[in-house]
Amino acid sequence: MTAFISEHIGEQVLSQSQIKDGVTLVAQKLNALFDEAVIISVVPGGMLFTADLVRQLEFDVYLDYISCPHTPGDRQNQSEIMYQQNIEIKGKNVILIDDAIESGGTMKRLVEHLLTNNDTKSLSIATLFVKSSRIDIPVTQFFAYEMNNDDMLVGYGLPWRDKLRNIPYISKLSK
Repeated sequence: MTAFISEHIGEQVLSQSQIKDGVTLVAQKLNALFDEAVIISVVPGGMLFTADLVRQLEFDVYLDYISCPHTPGDRQNQSEIMYQQNIEIKGKNVILIDDAIESGGTMKRLVEHLLTNNDTKSLSIATLFVKSSRIDIPVTQFFAYEMNNDDMLVGYGLPWRDKLRNIPYISKLSK
């Protein structure tokens, strides 16, 4: 495997093996509860986690996507939510998937948008990890890891200046 070389890649936080184990853990939690769900991936950050996760889901899934561009760590994101709703979610179990919940501001806005504009059967969130300092989000959250720090992270969908998303592990950002 080719090593990634960037002055912005710092100490590794989650290895490829830990990510794989985390995906499996979240899939097991979801498999125990659902027999069908609409998966809405938060793009672009949630693409890698969504792809890995849905391959381990043992129930019928419908795939859609939503976007709300933001700067990682921005608790006051007010950018436009872009959701074309290609799949009907009225009366359905909906699982919103992203790579992580860092501050939680953007995810809270996405949840409020979906709850306000749609009559879903249920709405929950699935992420690889959450940070303990996140904003309270009033729906069930499924995740593998809780991070106890506020370091900026890169890799596995997490960007720095729209780059480094494709690093197959998660590291601290080294500015």
